[in-house]
Amino acid sequence: MATRSVESEQTTALALQEKGKLIKSLRRFDMVFFTVCAFVGLDTLGTVASKGPEGFVWLLLTAVLFVAPYMLMMAEVGSAFTQEGGPYEWTKMAFGRLHGGIAAVLYWVTNPLWVGGSLAFTALNAWSANVFGIGSTGAGAYVFCFVFIWLSIGVAIVSLRYGKWIPNFGAALRYVVLGFFSLTMIIYGAKHGFSSFQGHFSPTKAVFFGLVPVLLFNYVGFELQNGAAEEMDNPQRDVPISILRSGITGVLMYVIPVFCILLVLPLKQVTNIGGFIDAVTVAFQGVYGGAAHALLVLMTLSFVGALVTSGAVWMIGSDRIQAVAAYDGAFFPFFGVFNRKLGTPVRVNMMSGIVSTIFCFVAIGAFKSGADSRFYVVLTIAISTTLISYLWIFPAALKLRYSHPHVHRPYVHPWGLRGLWVSTVLTTFWIALGSWEAVFPGTLEKLFRVSYDFKGTWGVTRGTFEALTLGTLGIIVLFGLIGYWFGSGVRAQSVEVPLEADAAPAVT
Repeated sequence: MATRSVESEQTTALALQEKGKLIKSLRRFDMVFFTVCAFVGLDTLGTVASKGPEGFVWLLLTAVLFVAPYMLMMAEVGSAFTQEGGPYEWTKMAFGRLHGGIAAVLYWVTNPLWVGGSLAFTALNAWSANVFGIGSTGAGAYVFCFVFIWLSIGVAIVSLRYGKWIPNFGAALRYVVLGFFSLTMIIYGAKHGFSSFQGHFSPTKAVFFGLVPVLLFNYVGFELQNGAAEEMDNPQRDVPISILRSGITGVLMYVIPVFCILLVLPLKQVTNIGGFIDAVTVAFQGVYGGAAHALLVLMTLSFVGALVTSGAVWMIGSDRIQAVAAYDGAFFPFFGVFNRKLGTPVRVNMMSGIVSTIFCFVAIGAFKSGADSRFYVVLTIAISTTLISYLWIFPAALKLRYSHPHVHRPYVHPWGLRGLWVSTVLTTFWIALGSWEAVFPGTLEKLFRVSYDFKGTWGVTRGTFEALTLGTLGIIVLFGLIGYWFGSGVRAQSVEVPLEADAAPAVT
């Protein structure tokens, strides 16, 4: 019989107090749908398809070289270390509380800015074009965006036993929307002829540098469910299975619609900005005749609903991660309190909603609903902070193999320690590439002699871009450091809790 050994983990008295408020709610079914909802975004399908067959090739390559190793790595670490706040706890155990706190705030801050920025404006534009006109700067725009944001926040505030059904519905909505859309595209091609993949399949450096950060942002989210790990029924059993099922489903949900768009539509009709809804409009008008408008309205409502659930599911996960950092002494302790009745981090939820609303309203009033190039730069770097946070999260999975070797791992990377090394190197390389391209666009293009029109791409000079980008990152990191300083009192009340582990055999 194997002997038992005990390793300890450092936590706080506040953490032990708040963990008592958590309510187990997530079953395997919920976890699969939760991750599909987080993983599959509809707002960037047009961006990928607009790059033509080459964009499709990069979509497939990143699925193989990034998503696959990412899944295997998260399945191991997510089923072995099942503390609430997953990514924060992994980073803390691997590199220390300060690193965990900075990674957590970078991971969290993306989401209120994403919801109040690109998601809200994408939904607003689709609604105005196909349901009824609201306008982009009037009172209607403020009301629409306010309702959109606080619907997402409301789902995160509600007890997870009830709130989980919104992401579940969002995942089901994606099955219906993307399935019906793909079928319609095939019918359209049968009636009007197929475009037969206009363009070329040969990967180029220009599209690689321009598209890969978008693909990476689409392809992250497997660890998000572990933000609520102590609210899962059986994380050690269910995390690996849910990651496998949601990963395969999610990749297909990207690949099949993009394939159908490129198979059917001439490349000039595939737009970057309008994206998915533009493709829907062309296909429906060519297939359903007089019923096209009614179906387009229904599809638009479903599209907006899918965007709401995208924001909600990321709020549910990332707000918990930030709250865990707070009750562990790595952020303002005020935000480390879970509501006793709901079992949710209402204070962080409210902070997210307020930040998202202010950001959105400033964009409408001062920056032409996000059309101003300076706002676009700030929004782009803000939503890229999630990529930067993975520079801690991915290496942490490997480090924990060495620092916590005896912790029982229900699932182990199928190729052992070498496989985990390969997965870590691959995923970290991709994330480092995407993060660099987000912060310093054009530099790699110059290094590899790729033509790049900086002013034409961003609408500002490089000096203005770097001032906005580095300034935004600096403010976010400073916010995290101040929060860490305020958490010193909580850290002073540290306690050791055991991590039970199976000492034999050690994982290799």
